[in-house]
Amino acid sequence: MKIGLLSDTHTFLDEQIFDYFSQVDEIWHAGDIGDLATADALEAFKPLRAVYGNIDGHELRARYPEDQVFVMDGVSVWMTHIGGYPPRYNSRIMPIIKQWNPKLFVCGHSHILKIMPDTKRPGSLYINPGAAGRHGFHIEKTIVRFELIAGRVEKLEVIKLGKRAKI
Repeated sequence: MKIGLLSDTHTFLDEQIFDYFSQVDEIWHAGDIGDLATADALEAFKPLRAVYGNIDGHELRARYPEDQVFVMDGVSVWMTHIGGYPPRYNSRIMPIIKQWNPKLFVCGHSHILKIMPDTKRPGSLYINPGAAGRHGFHIEKTIVRFELIAGRVEKLEVIKLGKRAKI
């Protein structure tokens, strides 16, 4: 299963996303989508799994949950918008992550690209794809591609979309 992962679009979809995600099976959005038009454009392009973020209004919150928890190709996945990072998960996340122990934890919010193993949970990977939109303090727009193969995350790629245009 080929996955295209992004977060923090804040109503902006760089056209390059459609090229880079042309071969993926699903797109995952880790919150702060921005508006329904952004979600609709992604859904029209590929199957979309998304969570709402702190800037997302009631329409997006009605369409997407706060958390997506699922197993795909043998990989247990938890995706949420605000989660912290290993070992500094936020107070909502910490007790659940200890109990469920997903193999892949995905979040957004910080606008900081970070991919790292969780050393306190062997075999677990943390991914924050950074921010793909124009709003925020990030310097470069980023997205991530990877594959889920037989219980593992493989072929992980960070894709830089260029500098964030000041608006």
